[in-house]
Amino acid sequence: MVSLEGFNANEVVPATEFEPIPAGKYLAIITDSVMKPTKSGSGQYLEFTFQVVEGPHKGRRLWSRLNLVNVNEQAVEIAKAELSAICRAVDHMQPVDSIELHDVPLAITVGQEARKDTGDLTNEIRGYAAADSLDGSLPQQVDTDAPPWARP
Repeated sequence: MVSLEGFNANEVVPATEFEPIPAGKYLAIITDSVMKPTKSGSGQYLEFTFQVVEGPHKGRRLWSRLNLVNVNEQAVEIAKAELSAICRAVDHMQPVDSIELHDVPLAITVGQEARKDTGDLTNEIRGYAAADSLDGSLPQQVDTDAPPWARP
């Protein structure tokens, strides 16, 4: 169990249900990355958290999982190709640590797909490109001193 001493739900606005954002291209940054074990325990995936940084869906988060350690070689090749696309989009070709890819604007192509278990629509990141592919006047770096939820 976890102690919730001091928490009062009367003092906090409750969370609301999130609908998927419309399919399209969005300016985003990577705000977090973590290596996690696969459900089977036989591999690991790199999970990136992306945050939309402008437009009507500013602040929304999306996730991408790259199966970098997996018994399925095709899954690993797909993950490496996706990581290559991310590296090219942020113009950092040989990162030593995934944090080097954080806070650099890039364009993400977002689609929608139905979940197999519930049929509900969810978002899926389907592509990555340089931020200037959306508009050549976009910022080159986002202020990294502020936590992700407090960034402009």
